[in-house]
Amino acid sequence: MNAKSDIAPNPTLDEFRKVVRSRRSVRRFTDEPVPEHVLDDCLELAMLAPNSSNLQPWEFFVVRTPKLKAQLAEACLGQNAAKTAPVLIAVVARTDTWRQHSRMALEQWPEEKLPGIVEKYYSKIAPIHYNQGPFGLFGAAKKAAGLFVGLTRPVPRGPYSPNEMKIWATKSTALAAENLMLALRAHGYDSCPMEGFDECRVRRLLKLPKKGLVTMVLAAGKRSERGVYNRQYRFDKEQLVHYL
Repeated sequence: MNAKSDIAPNPTLDEFRKVVRSRRSVRRFTDEPVPEHVLDDCLELAMLAPNSSNLQPWEFFVVRTPKLKAQLAEACLGQNAAKTAPVLIAVVARTDTWRQHSRMALEQWPEEKLPGIVEKYYSKIAPIHYNQGPFGLFGAAKKAAGLFVGLTRPVPRGPYSPNEMKIWATKSTALAAENLMLALRAHGYDSCPMEGFDECRVRRLLKLPKKGLVTMVLAAGKRSERGVYNRQYRFDKEQLVHYL
């Protein structure tokens, strides 16, 4: 594949601005379904999100079956967004797929020649960098070594524990979730990312992998007339943006 053929033309800023500014967390949806081809396209765009080492530590569980969707809405504490949306998507971060995905990165390399640095990274560096060992002991040893070496030069600081692996996976997965929400908006649909849910019940209902972390449950559909509860506002940019 020619690398140049992968580069899309520049999007128009006005259209992108419309997508971003019109995206709202919608709390009530109509019963109009989201077409399958729209969902497929949005999920494909979600998976184009930047992510750590291109290990893509995410999974998406799309729930449209009425009975299961109703049970999932209940596990989401009966929120209006969950109860009224025609589709719910559990966005799940995975801390345990990096080994398999490292192999896949080599097997599915999109160019004819695999660069040596890429082969070295996925076959030798990644197995050290992400492996925490039994009871996190290898991670603790790496942290100690990093603290020592870091006295004299910059070094990667983690992930050094199973908990840090959760943060690592969740950061990339959240980027994919944002792509998904913007893609839905560009297609003329809306969403509501929900953090209010009983994770134990969600995991049991969807039969999630043991080390899958529910980053959010995303409600998706067409917004109803009462779907947006209030005018959008954000804090003063001068308070939050720092130019150094």
